[in-house]
Amino acid sequence: MYRFLLTPRWWGINVFVLLAIPFCVFMGSWQLSRFDARVQEHRTANAQAASDRTQAARPLARLLPVDKRTSGRRATASGRYGKQLLVPGRELDGKRGFYVLTLLRTDSGKALPVVRGWLPGDANAAKAPAPPTGEVTITGALQASETPGDNGVSAQGGLPAGQTSVISAASLVNLVPYDVYDAWVTLDKADSGMKPVPAKAPDNTGLDLKAFQNLGYTGEWFVFAGFVVFMWFRLLRREVEAVRDAELGLVPEPEEHKGKPAAAV
Repeated sequence: MYRFLLTPRWWGINVFVLLAIPFCVFMGSWQLSRFDARVQEHRTANAQAASDRTQAARPLARLLPVDKRTSGRRATASGRYGKQLLVPGRELDGKRGFYVLTLLRTDSGKALPVVRGWLPGDANAAKAPAPPTGEVTITGALQASETPGDNGVSAQGGLPAGQTSVISAASLVNLVPYDVYDAWVTLDKADSGMKPVPAKAPDNTGLDLKAFQNLGYTGEWFVFAGFVVFMWFRLLRREVEAVRDAELGLVPEPEEHKGKPAAAV
């Protein structure tokens, strides 16, 4: 009854099933490992953030370039404040407002973008307090340059003079007459009545949409594997029933023969 499994058609079906099932299981396991890795990165980032708040600040130069290990670490730098810019469309505690961003010109010749605080409402230079004069030493959380579309960062263009939508060296270098560090700092304590801006977690370390996409893909691949097995058994059952019916003489008459008179003997 099962000799049909040795036909070329069923050889092809069997080979496909034997390859498809382990492939689906492998892909599902890989997607699950990616989700587990993101969960672990999330836990590590939270633990690091808690540790960063209690660790002593380190000189800026020792923490560059910014990566997942150094993002959020407390950094210290000295210099004189220079050009000030506003970063509109930033939310804090559920309210819409703007960052006050001031470039700190360091002894290295480069400028460090420093977010001195947040203010509610529309970006207005008159609301932003002037930076301290003279030599200053700042302490705050080190952050990587922003990318439009990440963490709610807007790609808005055509802003008025004195405003920028993205805090990054690539955007600021066109707005200031000096080199800019590929990083920025948000102060531990905001200046002049502004609210401090909390540090952001490094990119790809949170339980974001990508993490749950990995979990969803895990389920899809295992469902595919189960579907392949189900279809194989269904085809096998239909083939067995067809063979059994043929042996019992229960094969239905072909459609083209129905309704035609029997041939004369």
